[in-house]
Amino acid sequence: MLHRIVPLTRHLLLAGLTYSVLPAAHADTVSVAVAANFTAPMQKIAAAFEADTGHKAELSFGATGKFYAQITNGAPFQILLSADDTTPAKLEKEGKAVPNTRFTYAVGTLVLWSAQPGYVDAQGAVLKTGDFKHLAIANPKIAPYGLAAMQTMDKLGVTARVQPRLVQGENIAQTHQFVATGNAQLGFVALSQVMADGKITSGSAWQVPANLHEPIHQDAALLETGKGNAAALALMQYLKGEKARGIIKSYGYSF
Repeated sequence: MLHRIVPLTRHLLLAGLTYSVLPAAHADTVSVAVAANFTAPMQKIAAAFEADTGHKAELSFGATGKFYAQITNGAPFQILLSADDTTPAKLEKEGKAVPNTRFTYAVGTLVLWSAQPGYVDAQGAVLKTGDFKHLAIANPKIAPYGLAAMQTMDKLGVTARVQPRLVQGENIAQTHQFVATGNAQLGFVALSQVMADGKITSGSAWQVPANLHEPIHQDAALLETGKGNAAALALMQYLKGEKARGIIKSYGYSF
Protein backbone atom coordinates (compact mmCIF):
# COMPACT_ATOMS: atom_id res chain seq x y z
CA MET A 1 0.00 0.00 0.00
CA LEU A 2 2.83 2.41 0.87
CA HIS A 3 4.44 1.74 -2.50
CA ARG A 4 1.26 2.90 -4.25
CA ILE A 5 0.65 6.01 -2.11
CA VAL A 6 4.10 7.61 -2.60
CA PRO A 7 3.99 7.80 -6.43
CA LEU A 8 0.46 9.22 -6.23
CA THR A 9 1.57 11.89 -3.76
CA ARG A 10 4.49 12.89 -6.00
CA HIS A 11 2.18 13.11 -8.98
CA LEU A 12 -0.16 15.49 -7.16
CA LEU A 13 2.74 17.62 -5.93
CA LEU A 14 4.13 17.99 -9.43
CA ALA A 15 0.68 18.84 -10.76
CA GLY A 16 0.38 21.57 -8.11
CA LEU A 17 3.76 23.04 -9.03
CA THR A 18 2.84 23.07 -12.70
CA TYR A 19 -0.41 24.90 -11.95
CA SER A 20 1.33 27.47 -9.73
CA VAL A 21 3.72 28.61 -12.46
CA LEU A 22 1.14 28.52 -15.23
CA PRO A 23 0.28 32.25 -15.15
CA ALA A 24 3.95 33.28 -15.43
CA ALA A 25 4.63 30.71 -18.15
CA HIS A 26 1.78 32.13 -20.23
CA ALA A 27 2.26 35.78 -19.27
CA ASP A 28 2.19 38.33 -22.07
CA THR A 29 2.78 42.06 -22.48
CA VAL A 30 0.30 44.63 -23.75
CA SER A 31 1.15 48.10 -25.04
CA VAL A 32 -1.37 50.67 -23.77
CA ALA A 33 -1.89 54.26 -24.91
CA VAL A 34 -3.27 56.09 -21.88
CA ALA A 35 -4.86 59.54 -21.75
CA ALA A 36 -2.62 61.80 -19.67
CA ASN A 37 -5.33 62.53 -17.07
CA PHE A 38 -5.43 58.83 -16.20
CA THR A 39 -1.70 58.52 -15.44
CA ALA A 40 -1.79 58.00 -11.67
CA PRO A 41 -4.70 55.53 -11.49
CA MET A 42 -3.42 53.53 -14.45
CA GLN A 43 0.02 53.14 -12.90
CA LYS A 44 -1.64 51.61 -9.84
CA ILE A 45 -3.94 49.44 -11.94
CA ALA A 46 -1.03 48.16 -14.05
CA ALA A 47 0.87 47.12 -10.92
CA ALA A 48 -2.17 45.30 -9.53
CA PHE A 49 -2.87 43.73 -12.93
CA GLU A 50 0.65 42.30 -13.13
CA ALA A 51 0.51 41.01 -9.55
CA ASP A 52 -2.87 39.37 -10.09
CA THR A 53 -2.42 37.93 -13.60
CA GLY A 54 1.30 37.80 -14.38
CA HIS A 55 0.66 39.88 -17.50
CA LYS A 56 2.51 43.16 -17.93
CA ALA A 57 1.12 46.46 -19.23
CA GLU A 58 3.57 48.84 -20.90
CA LEU A 59 2.08 52.32 -20.55
CA SER A 60 2.49 55.41 -22.71
CA PHE A 61 0.83 58.67 -21.59
CA GLY A 62 -0.25 61.60 -23.74
CA ALA A 63 -3.01 63.54 -25.46
CA THR A 64 -5.82 61.51 -26.99
CA GLY A 65 -5.62 63.45 -30.26
CA LYS A 66 -1.94 62.63 -30.66
CA PHE A 67 -2.55 58.97 -29.90
CA TYR A 68 -5.23 58.91 -32.59
CA ALA A 69 -2.74 60.24 -35.15
CA GLN A 70 -0.11 57.73 -34.08
CA ILE A 71 -2.50 54.78 -34.19
CA THR A 72 -3.78 55.68 -37.65
CA ASN A 73 -0.15 55.90 -38.78
CA GLY A 74 0.64 52.40 -37.55
CA ALA A 75 1.84 52.84 -33.95
CA PRO A 76 1.78 49.36 -32.35
CA PHE A 77 -0.50 50.17 -29.40
CA GLN A 78 -2.89 47.35 -28.52
CA ILE A 79 -5.30 49.18 -26.21
CA LEU A 80 -6.36 52.83 -26.14
CA LEU A 81 -7.63 54.37 -22.91
CA SER A 82 -9.02 57.56 -24.34
CA ALA A 83 -10.00 60.81 -22.64
CA ASP A 84 -13.21 60.86 -24.69
CA ASP A 85 -15.68 58.49 -26.30
CA THR A 86 -15.50 59.84 -29.84
CA THR A 87 -11.92 58.80 -30.63
CA PRO A 88 -12.42 55.08 -29.91
CA ALA A 89 -15.67 55.17 -31.90
CA LYS A 90 -13.84 56.77 -34.81
CA LEU A 91 -11.08 54.16 -34.68
CA GLU A 92 -13.66 51.39 -34.72
CA LYS A 93 -15.39 52.94 -37.72
CA GLU A 94 -12.05 53.18 -39.52
CA GLY A 95 -11.22 49.53 -38.83
CA LYS A 96 -8.46 50.26 -36.31
CA ALA A 97 -10.37 49.05 -33.23
CA VAL A 98 -12.09 45.71 -32.70
CA PRO A 99 -15.89 46.09 -33.00
CA ASN A 100 -17.98 45.82 -29.82
CA THR A 101 -15.02 46.10 -27.43
CA ARG A 102 -15.53 49.75 -26.49
CA PHE A 103 -16.73 50.62 -23.01
CA THR A 104 -16.61 53.62 -20.66
CA TYR A 105 -13.96 52.91 -18.06
CA ALA A 106 -14.37 56.28 -16.30
CA VAL A 107 -16.24 59.58 -16.40
CA GLY A 108 -13.86 62.44 -15.81
CA THR A 109 -14.29 65.56 -13.68
CA LEU A 110 -12.85 68.96 -14.56
CA VAL A 111 -11.48 71.24 -11.84
CA LEU A 112 -10.10 74.75 -11.69
CA TRP A 113 -6.96 74.35 -9.59
CA SER A 114 -4.20 76.45 -8.07
CA ALA A 115 -1.14 75.20 -6.24
CA GLN A 116 -1.71 78.06 -3.79
CA PRO A 117 -4.02 77.17 -0.88
CA GLY A 118 -7.08 79.42 -0.62
CA TYR A 119 -6.57 80.97 -4.07
CA VAL A 120 -9.45 79.22 -5.85
CA ASP A 121 -12.82 79.73 -4.17
CA ALA A 122 -15.61 77.17 -3.94
CA GLN A 123 -17.63 78.78 -6.76
CA GLY A 124 -14.82 79.52 -9.22
CA ALA A 125 -15.42 83.27 -8.95
CA VAL A 126 -11.67 83.82 -9.19
CA LEU A 127 -12.10 83.55 -12.97
CA LYS A 128 -13.99 86.84 -12.89
CA THR A 129 -12.39 88.60 -9.95
CA GLY A 130 -8.88 87.22 -9.63
CA ASP A 131 -5.84 89.23 -10.65
CA PHE A 132 -4.03 86.25 -12.17
CA LYS A 133 -1.42 86.54 -14.87
CA HIS A 134 -1.78 83.13 -16.54
CA LEU A 135 -4.55 80.54 -16.79
CA ALA A 136 -3.47 77.13 -18.09
CA ILE A 137 -5.62 74.78 -20.19
CA ALA A 138 -4.83 71.75 -22.31
CA ASN A 139 -4.92 72.25 -26.08
CA PRO A 140 -8.67 72.02 -26.82
CA LYS A 141 -8.01 70.73 -30.34
CA ILE A 142 -6.47 67.47 -29.14
CA ALA A 143 -7.27 67.20 -25.41
CA PRO A 144 -10.89 66.62 -24.26
CA TYR A 145 -10.25 68.30 -20.89
CA GLY A 146 -9.05 71.38 -22.75
CA LEU A 147 -12.24 71.38 -24.80
CA ALA A 148 -14.29 71.05 -21.61
CA ALA A 149 -12.39 74.01 -20.15
CA MET A 150 -13.26 76.19 -23.15
CA GLN A 151 -16.93 75.12 -22.95
CA THR A 152 -16.96 76.02 -19.26
CA MET A 153 -15.51 79.47 -19.84
CA ASP A 154 -17.99 80.08 -22.66
CA LYS A 155 -20.90 79.12 -20.39
CA LEU A 156 -19.59 81.43 -17.65
CA GLY A 157 -19.11 84.26 -20.12
CA VAL A 158 -15.45 84.82 -19.25
CA THR A 159 -13.72 83.61 -22.43
CA ALA A 160 -13.05 87.06 -23.87
CA ARG A 161 -11.77 88.33 -20.52
CA VAL A 162 -9.29 85.52 -19.93
CA GLN A 163 -8.25 84.82 -23.53
CA PRO A 164 -5.11 87.03 -23.36
CA ARG A 165 -3.99 85.16 -20.24
CA LEU A 166 -4.39 81.62 -21.55
CA VAL A 167 -1.39 79.32 -21.81
CA GLN A 168 -1.85 75.95 -23.47
CA GLY A 169 -0.32 72.67 -22.46
CA GLU A 170 0.20 70.00 -25.09
CA ASN A 171 -1.81 67.68 -22.85
CA ILE A 172 -3.39 67.74 -19.42
CA ALA A 173 -0.15 66.55 -17.77
CA GLN A 174 1.79 69.53 -19.07
CA THR A 175 -1.09 71.81 -18.10
CA HIS A 176 -0.92 70.53 -14.54
CA GLN A 177 2.83 71.09 -14.55
CA PHE A 178 2.37 74.74 -15.53
CA VAL A 179 0.20 75.29 -12.46
CA ALA A 180 2.20 73.09 -10.08
CA THR A 181 5.40 75.01 -10.84
CA GLY A 182 3.72 78.41 -10.49
CA ASN A 183 4.21 79.38 -14.12
CA ALA A 184 0.42 79.74 -14.20
CA GLN A 185 -1.47 80.91 -11.12
CA LEU A 186 -4.34 78.57 -11.90
CA GLY A 187 -5.57 76.19 -14.57
CA PHE A 188 -8.21 73.69 -15.63
CA VAL A 189 -7.00 70.16 -14.92
CA ALA A 190 -8.47 66.73 -14.25
CA LEU A 191 -9.65 66.08 -10.70
CA SER A 192 -7.61 62.87 -10.75
CA GLN A 193 -4.40 64.91 -10.98
CA VAL A 194 -5.01 66.70 -7.68
CA MET A 195 -6.89 64.02 -5.77
CA ALA A 196 -5.87 60.79 -4.08
CA ASP A 197 -7.93 58.59 -1.78
CA GLY A 198 -10.87 60.92 -2.23
CA LYS A 199 -9.11 64.10 -1.06
CA ILE A 200 -7.52 67.12 -2.76
CA THR A 201 -3.81 66.62 -2.13
CA SER A 202 -2.58 70.22 -2.42
CA GLY A 203 -3.53 73.79 -3.24
CA SER A 204 -7.14 74.87 -3.78
CA ALA A 205 -9.72 73.75 -6.30
CA TRP A 206 -13.21 74.31 -7.65
CA GLN A 207 -14.93 71.24 -9.01
CA VAL A 208 -16.62 72.39 -12.21
CA PRO A 209 -20.34 71.49 -12.32
CA ALA A 210 -21.06 68.87 -14.97
CA ASN A 211 -23.69 71.07 -16.65
CA LEU A 212 -21.04 73.61 -17.72
CA HIS A 213 -19.48 71.29 -20.31
CA GLU A 214 -20.18 68.13 -22.27
CA PRO A 215 -19.72 64.92 -20.25
CA ILE A 216 -16.18 63.56 -20.29
CA HIS A 217 -16.90 59.91 -21.03
CA GLN A 218 -13.55 58.14 -21.23
CA ASP A 219 -13.74 54.99 -23.34
CA ALA A 220 -11.39 52.05 -23.71
CA ALA A 221 -10.98 50.21 -26.99
CA LEU A 222 -9.18 47.03 -27.98
CA LEU A 223 -7.18 47.90 -31.08
CA GLU A 224 -6.83 45.51 -34.01
CA THR A 225 -3.16 44.98 -33.14
CA GLY A 226 -4.18 43.60 -29.76
CA LYS A 227 -7.03 41.24 -30.61
CA GLY A 228 -4.83 38.13 -30.41
CA ASN A 229 -2.91 39.23 -27.34
CA ALA A 230 -3.82 37.44 -24.11
CA ALA A 231 -2.62 40.34 -21.94
CA ALA A 232 -4.71 42.83 -23.92
CA LEU A 233 -7.85 40.74 -23.54
CA ALA A 234 -7.14 40.24 -19.84
CA LEU A 235 -6.58 43.95 -19.20
CA MET A 236 -9.83 44.93 -20.92
CA GLN A 237 -11.65 42.62 -18.50
CA TYR A 238 -9.55 43.70 -15.51
CA LEU A 239 -10.55 47.35 -16.00
CA LYS A 240 -14.17 46.33 -15.43
CA GLY A 241 -13.36 44.51 -12.20
CA GLU A 242 -13.90 45.57 -8.61
CA LYS A 243 -10.23 46.23 -7.79
CA ALA A 244 -9.62 48.48 -10.82
CA ARG A 245 -12.87 50.35 -10.26
CA GLY A 246 -11.97 50.97 -6.65
CA ILE A 247 -8.70 52.58 -7.74
CA ILE A 248 -10.44 54.64 -10.41
CA LYS A 249 -13.05 55.90 -7.96
CA SER A 250 -10.40 56.93 -5.43
CA TYR A 251 -9.08 59.46 -7.98
CA GLY A 252 -12.42 61.22 -8.34
CA TYR A 253 -13.81 59.49 -11.42
CA SER A 254 -17.35 58.15 -11.69
CA PHE A 255 -18.87 55.53 -13.96
